[in-house]
Amino acid sequence: MASQLDGVLSQLGTGKWNLVHFTALAYCVSLPCYHTLAGPFLAPKVDYQCLPGASDPSVPLASHVTTQDSCSYYVKDPSREEPLERPCKRWSFDNSTFVSTVTSEFGLVCGMEYLRAAYTSIYMFGVMVGAPLNGLLADKYGRRPTITIGSVVYAVVALASCWLPSLVSVLISRFLLGTLHATILKTGYILAMEVSSPRVRPVLGILLFLPWALGTMAWGGAAYLLRSWRWLQLSVSLLFLFFLPALLLLDESPRWLAVRGYHTHALAVLQRAARWNRVALPPRHRLLQIIKDSQDEQSNVSSHGRGVTPCRGQSLMDTYLCQLFILLRTPRLRVITLGMFFDYLVVGMVYFGLSLSGDHLSSNPFLYMVLTGLVEVPAYTLMVPVVTSYGRRSTTIVFFLFSGIMLLLLPFIPNGCGWVAVTLALVGKMSISSVFQILTLYSSELFPTEVRIRGTSMAFMMSRVGSMTSPFITDLLGSTNSWTPSVVFGVASFLAGVVSMVLPETGDTSLPDTIKQLEERGTVEGYRKLLWVMASDVSSGWPCGGRGEAAHREPALLHSTHLPAHSLHTMHIPAHPLHPIHPSALSNDLPAYCTFEPINSRHSTPASIHTSTHASTPSTLPADDEKLPTV
Repeated sequence: MASQLDGVLSQLGTGKWNLVHFTALAYCVSLPCYHTLAGPFLAPKVDYQCLPGASDPSVPLASHVTTQDSCSYYVKDPSREEPLERPCKRWSFDNSTFVSTVTSEFGLVCGMEYLRAAYTSIYMFGVMVGAPLNGLLADKYGRRPTITIGSVVYAVVALASCWLPSLVSVLISRFLLGTLHATILKTGYILAMEVSSPRVRPVLGILLFLPWALGTMAWGGAAYLLRSWRWLQLSVSLLFLFFLPALLLLDESPRWLAVRGYHTHALAVLQRAARWNRVALPPRHRLLQIIKDSQDEQSNVSSHGRGVTPCRGQSLMDTYLCQLFILLRTPRLRVITLGMFFDYLVVGMVYFGLSLSGDHLSSNPFLYMVLTGLVEVPAYTLMVPVVTSYGRRSTTIVFFLFSGIMLLLLPFIPNGCGWVAVTLALVGKMSISSVFQILTLYSSELFPTEVRIRGTSMAFMMSRVGSMTSPFITDLLGSTNSWTPSVVFGVASFLAGVVSMVLPETGDTSLPDTIKQLEERGTVEGYRKLLWVMASDVSSGWPCGGRGEAAHREPALLHSTHLPAHSLHTMHIPAHPLHPIHPSALSNDLPAYCTFEPINSRHSTPASIHTSTHASTPSTLPADDEKLPTV
């Protein structure tokens, strides 16, 4: 059984073997952040002036008049009254902040300015393309080979891109780095979770991204010390070389080995872990039997999932579309899917938009980058107790709305109060970072088991779509009006908070295994809410709702609803034709003197609520000081 394998991991505990994996993989998680957030320092917005003499040396320099936008200049022609306008081909860039950038080296100004945003966006596009490919490779060939090959190739491409001579080759290298991003970040995360004890797994799932925040802070400091883009990229790319020796200490996931049928190898990994942690495991034959049982159980679950959602016997494109639209087939799953898609789209757009807005919000982009990493530390450390105490849905709504309010206040800050604007932006960044962490847990609990990987993967891809748009919002819209990006991000965050209100709470509830269970749970909850409305102690008075004698409330009920008196003695709630609800599933949620009795019918099995309207109330009537549950 899979639970037995978890028991073995619990018996291993958290010792030297686990700590070696956690430390190496945590360092691995921090490495991609330098290239992900490269835009503000490698391709920033730089002031420039046109050099008309260099563009056309044949014309005397005194006859050149540069236009206001420095993208063209006028040349006086003796044969014509009006001067000729010619495009500028060379510029003089302001090197007071940066010595050398992609912007200045390749002339990404005027008509080529959109390529600055493309420099960042193409990396995000690579992440979106590489994420599903990484999942296939990690599931087929294993976690450790995927991380090893991905890290080596990532390091080679990152180092080679420091010396590429053309912009096209630089953009291609950025795309390749993006496709390899998930092999390091996501596969490393999965491996860390699979070698951890179930007891520490929830906390580790949040804290494992803490090195990303620390890496963001280090990125701002490194950019302050090295102002040339090639040397800066070279320095952070060399950090991969320190991770390569750690690959020799990593083991393959014993869970993956067991599921794929490599029983002997899985046994060897567990025995090695036991030696490192100095613990005793069950005998060899018993441990081997647990590993084999894990494979059998996984095979049964997989075959069951395929039977529930058949998409076979079709072309590759039809199968892909079939698997995609499974998430939209039923009403409750459709609400969850669309809500998660929108939330992830917004959180990716706002998170990276605020991370890339240093040159728009602050005069010191290096300090701004350090502070954005600093405010993420609470998001990675405090979310575990917050989510445990207040649930997933309410915290998602609150942090989305709070982030939206902070960002919508930015346009109203006067020009002389830059520190106020930076503070509001940082608070918004902390809130949206918290939402990012909550959604990772929330989405895994909302989707049923049979479509959980599919749903969470598609939702994560939507965050990449949002992150692809954020550079264009900050650079292109921000160059038109400085307040536009904050308004776009603020409105989007506010809308995401409103959309999250339609999602169900998952705290303290069992996770659904199938789509059918999810839909039936929604039907039961709908009837419970309906019955509570009918049984609540509202101002008009309901016969099953409150304290005292129900007969005294009957006139008020008749006056407000104009129902005949005999209809109050027995109220019939028809059962759903597809999902009949047994009365016992609902009776526990009503006051004790509201009882259910099944009524036979040829067509359906409705339930009836019998309410006492006599002068005397049953002995089970709640006391006056007893608090009744609310919806």
